[in-house]
Amino acid sequence: MVREQTTDLHVNTRKTDVFDIFNFKYYIGPNPYLDTAAIVFDFALTEHQDPLPMEDYVHTISDFYPQLAEQTYELYADLFARVVSEVNKLDISLYFNLYSINSYHSYVKIAIQALHEHTAKSVVYLVWDWFENISKERYFPLEERLIKLQDQFRKSVYGGPTVYALWQTAYQQGIPTFYLWEEGLMQYGYGKKQLRGIGTTFDVDSHLDSEFTTRKDDCKEFLNRLGFPVPKGDIVTSERQALAVAQEIGYPVVIKPVSGHKGIGVTPNIRDSRKLKSAYELAVSAIPKDLSVRVIVEESIWGKDFRLLCVNGKFVAATERRPPSIVGDGYSTIEELIARENNQPQRRDTPTSSMSKIVIDRAMERYLYGQRLDLDSVIEKNRIIYLSDVANISSGGVSINATDKIHPDNIILAEEIAQNFRLTCLGIDVIAKNIAHSWRYGNFAVLEINAAPGIFMHVNPVIGKSVDVPHYILSQFFPSAEDARIPIITFNRITKMALLHTIAYLLSEYPKLKIGGVSREGSFLNLAQRFFHEDYNRNVQSLLRHPQLDLFIAEYSGDILESMGMVYKGSNIVVLDHPTAAEMVLLRDAIDGSIVITRQKQNVSIRHKGVVQHLIVRSDVEFCNLYLERISQFILMSLDVCYPPT
Repeated sequence: MVREQTTDLHVNTRKTDVFDIFNFKYYIGPNPYLDTAAIVFDFALTEHQDPLPMEDYVHTISDFYPQLAEQTYELYADLFARVVSEVNKLDISLYFNLYSINSYHSYVKIAIQALHEHTAKSVVYLVWDWFENISKERYFPLEERLIKLQDQFRKSVYGGPTVYALWQTAYQQGIPTFYLWEEGLMQYGYGKKQLRGIGTTFDVDSHLDSEFTTRKDDCKEFLNRLGFPVPKGDIVTSERQALAVAQEIGYPVVIKPVSGHKGIGVTPNIRDSRKLKSAYELAVSAIPKDLSVRVIVEESIWGKDFRLLCVNGKFVAATERRPPSIVGDGYSTIEELIARENNQPQRRDTPTSSMSKIVIDRAMERYLYGQRLDLDSVIEKNRIIYLSDVANISSGGVSINATDKIHPDNIILAEEIAQNFRLTCLGIDVIAKNIAHSWRYGNFAVLEINAAPGIFMHVNPVIGKSVDVPHYILSQFFPSAEDARIPIITFNRITKMALLHTIAYLLSEYPKLKIGGVSREGSFLNLAQRFFHEDYNRNVQSLLRHPQLDLFIAEYSGDILESMGMVYKGSNIVVLDHPTAAEMVLLRDAIDGSIVITRQKQNVSIRHKGVVQHLIVRSDVEFCNLYLERISQFILMSLDVCYPPT
């Protein structure tokens, strides 16, 4: 779970370089240098060239990061680490703040909090290049390089707005989280306390209900049968049928593919047969080739577009969605105005951006054509031109918080719909003349429902206050960080025989427990030996992913801590048997109320809740009996009552 990139001193340096960085390692969790995932590397002066005075670097850097000018730096490494930590936020306010510096004879080891390995390493190289350019008094394209790194992080498994928002919230709440690469899922919590999922879809959700929400026609009929207001319409499989349905229900109508999502292939407010034909063609083009052609034609209801979000059947947030628009300046074309708008900081299309970039596509060109415009049209000054009649946030639409405006009747309606499905999160798309008025008085319709809704429009709306949806979602499963954890016991050294003896003893006391154990000699579930992976931390992660695991025991010796770091953070019991200085770092990860048992020769200390007890033990057997007794007492006090001792 750690990749060591280089081992030779000054392996990256060029003869013209002033500084060098080398010996890169990425840790997925706590390590000797930080108690979080980190990129760790060595920093040194090359002695090929003398560096400029420290203040020269600070002066240039503070033009971009003024706050760094307020600090003092004893070493160039201090400044380098501080700059890397700042650039690591990628100018989009990522939550990374931690770093550490350890000085050695000829180099300094720097650790920077990280999430995505490749982006973190690229940040270090960016800062190195920046320092070298300052040394040579050359221009450095910092903003251009940052945009590339933003894009790199955005394309990573952590870079989706919803995924990142949930990950950040889990980190802030102390909920352990890691990515399951083989499954493409996030795991929150350990063992039997875990929750797995991606975005707002979780393993507790009904796959049947989730699949049902993709069948727009059946969903609409279901909602209609329950008495909810839905637009009139029908499913068609040909253009002729579409024309007939539109004639029957009356114009204006909306056309959309049954299998669509994110507003792709949707054309509202169709007022004549000519526009209907082109809209039908657009809807068909949005249908995957392996699916049959099925298109919805329904009445187009005038009003504003809203997304209502429910979590576990309870209303949480409402957001108004408006189509993207541009404002004319009297000399620029629409295409130029779009390009200018897309360069706005809030449209960087990052995990924390309030808006996505405006997408130019066939639907936009058709919409402009309906206004007798095209991409080359020059718009008079201050004239607002809407670029779509679909309020799609992912294509550049604008989000406005409406949570405080929604009428209580509309909240009840949303909750009644959501409670028909076993889904953690449900997005309900409605159209309303005024969301502050009750749906019972008309001018309101439910357009569709969506499993796995995106949440960032609520977290970071363009207009209005943020709604902390990620916290609300995670608190449904984990009211506190402790609710995400199972008891964990960490040894700095334990033999295979001692590990099996410990598991056997605990099973004799608590036979219903599922106990996982990993040492350098093997991996076990209860007393059954499991496949042992050469990557030690994969064995740890594999057991912590077991959905029935009640208790976990692991060995983390100094060499494992240095070479790989740890998967988890926090131990309920730490047993240190003649620990080295490197192994004392395990004390850092002892959680509140933990028990720490330390043996040095015959002297044993037991620390618990501020009280230290000193004992003498004369043999390994006596020491083993001592920690087994303490572990058993801990289990009795902490595990669920469904596991009483025999």
